Amino acid sequence: MENITMAFNCTLDEDNCTEEAYMPYSARPETYILPAVFSFILIIGVTGNGILVLTILRHANMRNVPNTYVLSLALGDMLVIVTCVPFTITVYVLDSWPFGLLLCKVSECAKDVSIGVSVFTLTALSADRFFAIVDPMRKLHTAGTGRRATRFTSCIAALIWCLAAICALPATFSYIRFFRVNKDVTFKTCYPFPEEFGPNYPKIVLLCRFIVYYFLPLTIIGVFYLSMASHLVQSTRNIPGEMQGQVKQIKARKKVAKMVLAFVIIFAICFLPQHVFMLWFYNYPDAQKDYNSFWHLFRIVGFCLAFANSCINPIALYLVSGSFRKYFKR
Repeated sequence: MENITMAFNCTLDEDNCTEEAYMPYSARPETYILPAVFSFILIIGVTGNGILVLTILRHANMRNVPNTYVLSLALGDMLVIVTCVPFTITVYVLDSWPFGLLLCKVSECAKDVSIGVSVFTLTALSADRFFAIVDPMRKLHTAGTGRRATRFTSCIAALIWCLAAICALPATFSYIRFFRVNKDVTFKTCYPFPEEFGPNYPKIVLLCRFIVYYFLPLTIIGVFYLSMASHLVQSTRNIPGEMQGQVKQIKARKKVAKMVLAFVIIFAICFLPQHVFMLWFYNYPDAQKDYNSFWHLFRIVGFCLAFANSCINPIALYLVSGSFRKYFKR
């Protein structure tokens, strides 16, 4: 739905249309810039996530609980890169959706599934780090050790994919909608909000997405990390000097926690602009009238950041994880 012209005063079933200024795609700078940006995201995303998946699968000592979640993240990123990015490139080159109804539904569903997998996996990772640092005996009792813990985590990851698929069900209602900009210009786009569901349907869906995919998970993650930080401050004061083994163990867990925090911060930054724009556009009464070059640029930047999130995680992991960096160089 990203190629919708954001100012239109009429639809196909209206006879009286006011003339709207329409800039042809050939005259828009994003027509030439964004395909290059998305091509870069496609190449980096497929390469980075592909190497990440192969690294975890090929090396047995990389197959632990945190990396099982990281593997799930990488697969979710690969899903959105392969099923959405190639189609999105043409959206900014052609004024109408050229791929038909099936790919419209697949693209929208894959995008929502990927977002769900990302944020739910980050929440699970944060919970895992919380129990590993704050209450390791409870985590040991719940998940066991070694292969048992990894199998337990794989089950959680599978449940996360199922939950993400359920949350993506509204995207299955996506359809090809025709819009009219003025008397002479019409186009069709992949649109996720059926008109027969009423004018409040987009508002409800977007608010639910913001709560389920952004506000609620990040709030839970924030609580985990604040509790974790408080526990680490107290434990550092209380650990006797001779318990060097425990100190090393805590340091190792802190490194993993920092890696997860880096993923969370990246996700929060990448998806906030898109949520802000969509909530503003569908809830502010004068949004179509006030849509200007600032909001146009803000929308495009937010859209690019949301897709860029799918290729940043392997780079962040390379920077914060020495073990992954070692295997990556091999």
